[in-house]
Formats: sequence, C-alpha cells, structure tokens
Amino acid sequence: MSEPTAVPHFDPGTAPATRLADGEWHRLHPATPLLRGGIAFLAIIGFVIANLRETLVNLLVGGPGRANGYDGDPFAVLIQHQLLPLAIGVLALGLILFTLGFYVAWRMRTFRITDQVVEVRSGVLFRTNRKGRLDRIQGINIVRPLLARLVGAARLEIDVAGQDGNVQLDYLSSSMADDLRRDILLLASGTRAREAVVPGAGANTAAQATSRVGDFVSARASDLLAPELEPGLAHPDSVVRMHVGRLLGSTILHDRTVIFLAVLIGAGVAFATTRQPYALFGLVPFFLGLGGVIVRRFTKSLRYSIAATPDGVRIGYGLLSTSNETLPPGRIHSVEVFQPILWRFAGWWEVRVNRATRQGRQGANGQQNTTILPVGNQDDVMAVLALLLPDLTDERSLALLRHGINRDRGDEYVTSPPRAAVIRWFSWRRNGFASAPGAVLFRKGAIWRTLVIAPEARVQSVAIYQGPLLRVLRLATLTLHTVAGPITARLGAVDRDAALQFFGTVAAGVVASSRSDRSHRWRQGEAPA
Repeated sequence: MSEPTAVPHFDPGTAPATRLADGEWHRLHPATPLLRGGIAFLAIIGFVIANLRETLVNLLVGGPGRANGYDGDPFAVLIQHQLLPLAIGVLALGLILFTLGFYVAWRMRTFRITDQVVEVRSGVLFRTNRKGRLDRIQGINIVRPLLARLVGAARLEIDVAGQDGNVQLDYLSSSMADDLRRDILLLASGTRAREAVVPGAGANTAAQATSRVGDFVSARASDLLAPELEPGLAHPDSVVRMHVGRLLGSTILHDRTVIFLAVLIGAGVAFATTRQPYALFGLVPFFLGLGGVIVRRFTKSLRYSIAATPDGVRIGYGLLSTSNETLPPGRIHSVEVFQPILWRFAGWWEVRVNRATRQGRQGANGQQNTTILPVGNQDDVMAVLALLLPDLTDERSLALLRHGINRDRGDEYVTSPPRAAVIRWFSWRRNGFASAPGAVLFRKGAIWRTLVIAPEARVQSVAIYQGPLLRVLRLATLTLHTVAGPITARLGAVDRDAALQFFGTVAAGVVASSRSDRSHRWRQGEAPA
C-alpha cells in the first residue's frame, strides 16, 4: 500500500479532479506523436505499399510494365538496377528518424498550470514558451477529432484575450481534459488550492494496469456513444437543444445557400446555351468555397446544445468530431440576435457574440466561436439570452428583449423620428435604442432584423457622430465600442437630442458598471478558509 501523497485540494464541492494543476511540468498524452504527425506517416506508408504491390504482381505474373521496361515506375527501376536493398535501407532509416523526431518533439513539449498562468514549452531546435494568464481566459474548448476519440484523447484549447494569445494542449486523455478544464476554471474564478492528503495517490499496481487495458475497448465505445453534456452537470431546464429538421431547413433557407443555388442554376443555363464547359472552370473555386462553408455549418451544428454550468455557459456541437466550450462569466462583450428575411415566416433567429479572442475574428471559418445559437425560435432565443446575460432576467429587461425581437407599439424603445425616413426608408419605425439594468440595447433593420445587446461593464467607449446630412436632418449615430468581432454596436438615424441625452446616460452607466463588475473572479468569495 502506497503512502499518502500531498496534492492540491479545494473545498468540498470544488475539489480538483486532476493533479495537473499543481504548478509542476507535465507531458501530453503518449499518442500525441501519432495524432499530430502519424496520420501523414501512415498515408505515406500506404502509398508506398500500394505502388509496390502493383510492381510485385507485374513481376510475378507479367504485365504491361515488363513489356515496356517499367517506364515511369520507380519501384521497377530499383528492381532492374538491383538497388532495392539500398532503397529499403534508406526508407527504414527515414522512418526511424521520422518516428524519433516526433518522439523527441513530444518529450520536449511540456506544460504546467499555476494559480496565475497556463504555460507551454515546445520545440527541439527552436524553443517556444507560450503563457496565458488565467484572469484573461475567455473560454476553454475541448475538441475531440474522430481519430483522437478512438484512442481516448482530446485537444484542450484555452482562449486568452489578445492577438495570438491562445494556448493549446494537444493531446490529453479525454477524461483528463474535462477534469483539467474544471481545475483551470476554478483557479481562474478566484478559488485557491490548499494541500490535502489523498490516501493511495500515485498507486499503480499491476492489477490496476491490467484492468485499464481490459476496459479500453468498452471505454472507447462508451466515449463515442456518450452525450456531449454530462448528466448532472447542468439543470435540465437550462439546456437548449437544436432540432435537426430546423437546422436543415435553416441551412436551405440561408442567404448563402440561395446564392449558391442561384449561381449553380445560372452556370447550368449558361452551359446548356453555349455548350462551352471551359468557361465555367472559373466558378469551381466559388462552388468549393461556398459549398464547403454551407456543409461545415450543417455538420458542425449537429448535436448542438447550450447549457448553464457553475463556471459559465457550456456550448457543445459535432457528430463524429465533437467540440464543447465553456464561456466563463463576464467574457461576453456583446450579443446579437439576427434574422435573415427568409427565416421570418418560420420565426427563426441566430444568436452571435463578440469575445476578446483571436478565434472570434475568423469570420465564416470561426463560426462556432462566435455563433452561440445557429438557429432557434423565439423561446430558444430567450432561453439562450438568459444564459448569456443572467443580469437581464427581471420583468422589465425580459420585456425589452422581447420587444427588441418583435417590435410592439408603445414599447420603451426610443425610435427614429419620421424625418429619418429619408435615409431609413423601411426601418425608421423599428430603428431604436433602450437601456436595461447594466446593458444597452440597439434594435434595427426591417428586412434583416437585428437586436444588439452590450453589457455596460464590457463597453470600452461611447461615441456620437453627426455628418452633414445628419446635421441637416437633426439626426445622429450612436456607437458602442467593444472588442472586434462580427457584431458592430452602431445605431444610425436617431434623433439628435435623444442621442445626446442617451450618450450621457450610457457613459455614466458604463463607468459605474465597470467599477462594480466582479464577474472575472466569479467564485472569489468561495476561496477556502
């Protein structure tokens, strides 16, 4: 029986699940060399074997290769010139060096988690040291590609505010990645560790090793079939899931799909008219690019779920390759509820956010980092907004959110005056702003409807603008500056006097909210005594 070992420990209910957050250096999963470079290695070996098989068959049974002297076949040339043993030796040496290189790279890649930073050291010839401060973490994502799931591994991506400030741990064991995320979030929340004795820690008997080997296959099967959101992690009422039929319908009725089909039909008509297929080759990159975006949006949104957890909002998606991310409190800088015109008859909406991460600025390829709800009805939208903006759950705030989605006569939004119809032909009646406790709301658009919500504590500055035309019409444009992303919190063509008054109110509210904000250390009061 092993001696009790001292490991970091948290208060009951917040105990650490791993020993990786102890401030010491650790290595990644042993399968990391295979997952990072071994796939290409296997592909090369498969190519060599396939070509060598054809050559051997031709040599034994005869074939076109022998008749023409094996022109163009490198394996046949090696056999003819009796260079095959040398080639095999060179290939074996290359494979040994290839494998050794990945092994050395794995040995040289280590990480540690302290109560201040996540740090990764890597590189063989050129060393790299990357650090991410825990108090600047914007989210923690666990990605499980299909091949990694088969060996029980996962990639832990830690999104840190700033340009190129993110840290990746690829790969960890699947269960260890979940537990390590919990520990990092506990440390980032303000909870601090204390030492406790865990009996039997570090024990590794032969019986335990045999049991682990025997359970490997069943564990992988359970991992592949397990739900994305662990039972008991979130209250069932807080979980929002997406219907597959609604996802398919929204993909077909999306603006991108309509453009894709229109160009495809136009190309078909042009080909039928001119019978010149070469003129259509220039559209191939367009079809591949836009078609890939449409397919990725659908496949990556399968099994989509959003839920509230003790350490933030958990977002999961994916079928074969899965991903689930936790957004800690206070990391949402603005929220946008958007409705394309073709979704209006079905009452569908999309919810996006701005976050202070590099991934949040990747555009279409970074959809899953900015799109919180790919498609949902009004009830789904209200449930997601309650998760993202828990301070806006009083009766008045909920009414403002509903009125922001569906305009009602006599609501509290200050809309553009009739003279704004000169530059806002269709939307001046809907175009308006409102203030909720701790947040600013902009409602705009008549054809493509939008509601933007910016928490005052996340607003960096407020601006009011008036150009020559706006000055003549006594109108102005309001802008809330937040982190860069797909959302722009700007509202134009509002009454000048109302904008000036609103500018002062929002400026004062931003200062007050910033001073009282404690969301970055959301468990500060739970630190152990």
